[in-house]
Amino acid sequence: MFKFLHTADIHLDSPLHRLEAYEGAPRHEIRQASRRALENLVDLALTESVDFILIAGDLFDGDWQDYHTGLYFITQLHRLKMAAISVYIVSGNHDAASQITRRLPYPDNVHLFPHRAPGTFRLDRLRVALHGQSFAQPAVMKNLALGYPEPVPGYFNIGLLHTSLTGREGHAPYAPANTADLIAKDYDYWALGHVHQFEIVTHDPPVVFSGCLQGRHIRETGIKGGVLVSVSEGSPPEIVHQPLDVIRWVSLAVDLTTSETRPEALDQFIAALSTAVEENDPLPLIARVAFSGATTAHQHIAGDLDYWQEAVRSSAMAQFGERVWVERVNVDTCLPPQSGHQPPIPGPLQELQRVLDEIQANEDLLYSLGEDLSGLWRKLPAEYRRGPRAIDPTDPARMGRIVNDAHALLLKNLKQEGGRQ
Repeated sequence: MFKFLHTADIHLDSPLHRLEAYEGAPRHEIRQASRRALENLVDLALTESVDFILIAGDLFDGDWQDYHTGLYFITQLHRLKMAAISVYIVSGNHDAASQITRRLPYPDNVHLFPHRAPGTFRLDRLRVALHGQSFAQPAVMKNLALGYPEPVPGYFNIGLLHTSLTGREGHAPYAPANTADLIAKDYDYWALGHVHQFEIVTHDPPVVFSGCLQGRHIRETGIKGGVLVSVSEGSPPEIVHQPLDVIRWVSLAVDLTTSETRPEALDQFIAALSTAVEENDPLPLIARVAFSGATTAHQHIAGDLDYWQEAVRSSAMAQFGERVWVERVNVDTCLPPQSGHQPPIPGPLQELQRVLDEIQANEDLLYSLGEDLSGLWRKLPAEYRRGPRAIDPTDPARMGRIVNDAHALLLKNLKQEGGRQ
């Protein structure tokens, strides 16, 4: 029997995206997240007394800012060396041979696969053969798996490959390969990297993405870690995904249909967040929150989005302290439909509601509105023209949400003005 750890996409010293700029964000934890996750990996290797570790690419995140990244990694390798645990690495697109210009000498328990052609390491004591090929440059578009060698007879054969297979959403199509290409090699296990979500693609033989070690942005929600594999003669490998992350990203959807006031909406948010905190205990969370639903609180929420965002963050901080940081708040609420028993909205508010209903019901009007505003859109700051906050004047659905938010703002301000008279 032997055991090994399969990991990939460590992205050592890569920051959690765009968080350090926010006041109140857990800066120290953010800066240290990838290092603490790597320490958890080494701790697990020592606790489980694994025989070796496989790193299937993207150990680093491109060229180092300075030598501290390399020195830190070597200290962790030395811990493994003292326990006679070897490490086998293929370079991925982020740490390709042509990209890393600073590389310090590794301890002799570390073995890098070549990038010119596939290579094999034989662990004769364990009767294990490891096959792999590193990336020679950041973008490898050929099927590397086709060139991997035949399995070593009588050995447990493992292939290491940094690949997107036939494609995975959000990942460049590097080293493309069909699952059939891997199965045809007749290896006993395929240790894959590049895709940041844990996935067992096939069970016989196991073709496994370990996922990334630590989520770095909202597209990497949920548990992150590595794969502990135990191999016994006559039995299929036992594959266990081990959580190793130190901060976890969550996407929280809160339907405010049952909330009538802004305090009720905040209470509903805290209830949903409490569930997420409990499910991910004891890790701190970084949350993106999306509010939706037809609620009478809409005009107070969408009518002052800056206040609502900070109220949400403040409520989370008051309830959970440093356990939770709200990274972003998205609002897609609306007013509930008017029933026939309700008195009509008086004066200008009634006219405003009529205009809103007319625009929202007519896609051509929304498209025309987008065309009218296209000149203004080009003058907006870059953050509103690119990225997740982008405003697309050619998208009627997006324009409908903007009209909805503008209506909430006008309704709130008109009612305030009416109250002062």
